Amino acid sequence: MTKTNRLTGLIAATHTPFGTDGEVNLSVVPQIVEHIITAGVSAIYVAGSTGEGVSLTASERRAVAEAYVTAAAKRIPVIVQVGSNSLVESRDLAAHAQSVGADVVSANAPSYFKINSVDCLVEAMSQIASGAPNLPFYYYHIPRFTGADVDMVAFLRQAASVMDNLAGLKYSDLQVHEYQACLNLDDGRFDVLWGCDEMLLPALAVGAKGAVGSTYNIAAPLYRRIINAYDAGDIESARKLQLCSVELVRVLLAHGLHPSIKAVMGMLGIDVGPCRLPMGRLDEEQKTELRSDLEAIGFFEWTLME
Repeated sequence: MTKTNRLTGLIAATHTPFGTDGEVNLSVVPQIVEHIITAGVSAIYVAGSTGEGVSLTASERRAVAEAYVTAAAKRIPVIVQVGSNSLVESRDLAAHAQSVGADVVSANAPSYFKINSVDCLVEAMSQIASGAPNLPFYYYHIPRFTGADVDMVAFLRQAASVMDNLAGLKYSDLQVHEYQACLNLDDGRFDVLWGCDEMLLPALAVGAKGAVGSTYNIAAPLYRRIINAYDAGDIESARKLQLCSVELVRVLLAHGLHPSIKAVMGMLGIDVGPCRLPMGRLDEEQKTELRSDLEAIGFFEWTLME
């Protein structure tokens, strides 16, 4: 991927909508996409952590990927996350994503049998990426979930020699110094997307141009203002706006991050249903408490302001 066609701006890690019966409800996907585009998000990331990809069957993942590609209709890029504990299944999902018109594929590491070396990670990601040789591939680095806590600079150096379609990383760790090193490796050869919403400003400070996040589904205007303030050199405003994000994430975490974000989507008029077990759902009393906590931090005012 060249420096002129990289993924930039806010990339929403989108939800997989479920009905009350726990089945995938694809009819909501177009509404999600329209909401995201209207909010100014520049791309969507499908079947990642927010999209509960690991809780879906392979056939469900194919259906969800195709639904998002169709709804986006090439207006914004669609990134399909295909990682699973089976590398064969991941490669097949990558091939499917390419066949239905996805723009990018991404994959996290297997998480049951842990990857503990750069060599093993490179070999695993090479197998997956080979399923979609015509699409850019981003490794999804999220070691707190996968246990694959290996050096990302070493991974990029080694993987680049064997993966023709390696574009970069979705970096969902908290090591800003390693993130910066990845950004600047080989004169900025790789596209490295930041993946921690409540730390967007520190990432911008070291050079981030694109970021993938869960709360961009519900608060994209806030994050756009953070970026605009930083770009304008108004660091004090950027700090204040970033603190709003910190407060938002703290509230969501207190109620259960992913079930809470889905509940907030419902408050904003988009019924994406509950999460699947083991994450579960919020009952009506819990939703009322969540709304009260969000009102206390001004969420419904500052997230909707342009």
